[in-house]
Amino acid sequence: MLKSISKTGLLALAAGALLVVTPARAEDASATAAYKDIQATFGSVPDMFKTLPDVAVAGAWAEIKGVQLNPKTALDGKTKELMGLAVASQIPCQYCIYFHTLAAKANGASDEEIKEAVAMAAIVRHWSTMLNGSQVDLATFKKQTDDLFAAVKAKSQ
Repeated sequence: MLKSISKTGLLALAAGALLVVTPARAEDASATAAYKDIQATFGSVPDMFKTLPDVAVAGAWAEIKGVQLNPKTALDGKTKELMGLAVASQIPCQYCIYFHTLAAKANGASDEEIKEAVAMAAIVRHWSTMLNGSQVDLATFKKQTDDLFAAVKAKSQ
């Protein structure tokens, strides 16, 4: 079979292989830059980032920096971390629960706020289970919810 491939064919295959390798090197460079930025931000690179393939490191870091670590977003750090804890409690993810509990405290959350975030997650999970499992009609639920909020609004005026 190798005898049937011409020199031109071999050159084309080699050029194709170089094209495939070149973007990977570019991604490695972006991963290296992201790792340097993570190191500068945290003082070390947590292993969680090393679980990602190189092509995903820069994007994952940009997402964390752009939302979670960004103090100029609509939500403050404490609220974001309490939300992270509530979601982590429902997944459940022991790693995320540990991280978001410490991050919420670092952002000023009290023990009572942490308990309340977890309790809210439990309440939402409970009613989601009840509504979905009982196959409550969504259109009816939406109408009843709209009516409820309209009545509350009218009462407050």
